[in-house]
Amino acid sequence: MRYIERIIAAALIAMSSYALNAKDIMTLKDCMKYAIEHSTDMKVQGMDMADARIAQRDAVLKAFTPSLSAGTYAYSNFGRSVDPETNTYVSTTSFNNGYSVSGSLVIFNGFEAVNNVKIAKTAVKMGISEEQQLKDNICLAVMEAYYNVVFYRHMAQTMEEQVRTSKNAVAYVKRQEELGQKGYADVIEMEAELADREYDLISYSNMITDSMLTLKELMTWPMEEELNIDTEVDEQAYIRITPENEVEGILEQAERSLPSIAIARGRMQNAAVELKTAKWQFSPYITLNAGWSTSYYTYPGQHGYVPTPFWNQFRNNGGEYIQLSLSFPIYDRLSRFSNLSRKKNAYTRASAEYDRKVRQVHAEVTRAVEDRDGAAAAFRQADKRAEVQNEAYRMNQKKFEQGLLSPLEYQRAADNWMKARSSRINSLLTYYIKRSVVDYYNGISYIEQ
Repeated sequence: MRYIERIIAAALIAMSSYALNAKDIMTLKDCMKYAIEHSTDMKVQGMDMADARIAQRDAVLKAFTPSLSAGTYAYSNFGRSVDPETNTYVSTTSFNNGYSVSGSLVIFNGFEAVNNVKIAKTAVKMGISEEQQLKDNICLAVMEAYYNVVFYRHMAQTMEEQVRTSKNAVAYVKRQEELGQKGYADVIEMEAELADREYDLISYSNMITDSMLTLKELMTWPMEEELNIDTEVDEQAYIRITPENEVEGILEQAERSLPSIAIARGRMQNAAVELKTAKWQFSPYITLNAGWSTSYYTYPGQHGYVPTPFWNQFRNNGGEYIQLSLSFPIYDRLSRFSNLSRKKNAYTRASAEYDRKVRQVHAEVTRAVEDRDGAAAAFRQADKRAEVQNEAYRMNQKKFEQGLLSPLEYQRAADNWMKARSSRINSLLTYYIKRSVVDYYNGISYIEQ
């Protein structure tokens, strides 16, 4: 018995340790913020967003700015070569040095550059939606784990009360046995019930530990550090009544603000732009090229040769050019036709996926509202049941103390009261989660609720 008492004492300490330092207690919103800030997935998504912004910048520069390049060369010729000045062959050692700057600008390439800018811009918006969707998923998972910890702690507190009640009942029955009012069988029966309550208390303590580990994992909280959370529950739950046409309004808001729909819409828009680009690939390309170059030469091995100074040659040998080219695609092994067919298939696929996502969200919204309303009805009934069972338990407790009720009947009343309390807190927390899901579809992110 002492061993079991030590285990129970440790369980009670574990349940109450979160209240040792009130300033470190974290609310549900605090846990969500911490999980988002320390999430590895969020860091990876941040790098993806950075890549998307870089791609957008590159697309803009490629569409509206020319490409520039500069070069130089230097070489010595030890054999027969052409004299740049006389354009005749010479057979003496020569040194040649040249410089050039060139640039090109695509004037028209079937709107590919402009469409790439649109695609990159949409990709950035999709990245923002993906980031928000990831935040929402993290918050929902943290919320469920958080409420699991709250539920098990409340259940452990209820079981702690049951253990104290059972201990008092055992002491009371033993006293009645000494007075000859109860038999030894009654004492054994009450001690067996006490052992069951102590076992349930230890089980709930283990559940608290397991659910807390899950919460820490979702938050990326150090496993070796203690996590103190606020387990107070607003018992005066505001049960929302479903107004007329609520589902239709939520559906409209979900189509406007839900990240998953925004992502599917962005993919469909990009597929449409890529299809337009593929169609324009059959048009001619117009490119503008321009450049400047100069050179310097000398014959270091020729006796009596006096070279023209470098800067004079640099200036006199300079030349510029400008070129406007027009190219027509004639035959490229049907690659443009194949690309067009693939883009048509991609657009059809993206459109179908978008329609499927919209229908899926419609079903989810309808189900979420029904689940919320069902959870509200369940909580109302559980609240009434808990109130009735509490009153019944108090009356049976008085009867038991007066000797008008058997130990078995008394424990049955205590069990009914405990189950009613368990159902009430469980239905209340379930309603909170279902209500948050509906609000999320209605355009309010979990962390803003």
